[in-house]
Amino acid sequence: MGTWKSRGLRGSALEDLINHTNEIYKDKGLALIQKIPTPITPIEIDKKSRHITLAYFDQKSTVDYIGTVQGIPVCFDAKECATDTFPLQNVHEHQIEFMNEFEKQGGISFLIVYFTERNEMFYLPLKDINLFWDRMNNGGRKSFKYDEINKEMKISQYGEMIVHYLDCLQADLNSRDE
Repeated sequence: MGTWKSRGLRGSALEDLINHTNEIYKDKGLALIQKIPTPITPIEIDKKSRHITLAYFDQKSTVDYIGTVQGIPVCFDAKECATDTFPLQNVHEHQIEFMNEFEKQGGISFLIVYFTERNEMFYLPLKDINLFWDRMNNGGRKSFKYDEINKEMKISQYGEMIVHYLDCLQADLNSRDE
């Protein structure tokens, strides 16, 4: 299995915002989405801060979140990108396989990508992720650019829901019906 070295709070702020939004969704009866913990075995722990500094993954993780929105099964992963180019190495093959299998079972799979420099978040449907993934596997670019994503899938804040992705999910569902 892989080894993990702590990089501080990388990704945790985005996850905190998503977790907060998911709590509001639950309280309003809109969705029930669970954060899936990544199973690890700690190897080294900083005694002062009591933080894990070295660990082994017990198994391959699937996605960060899974649940249901008004009876529709959903799964998604949250990713951050500091530049306008998102490296596809940040999405693992077993995650792509899981998301594709999830959709074969009638679910909806997507990524939430946060471009930190721009302070913009986007919903990337699996069909778009697969286009970028297939391009890479056919010898093309191993990343996708900010300019390549559908700007209509920008995630906006709605009240306390800072990562209000349900509107984008609805747009994704509508595009599948066409």
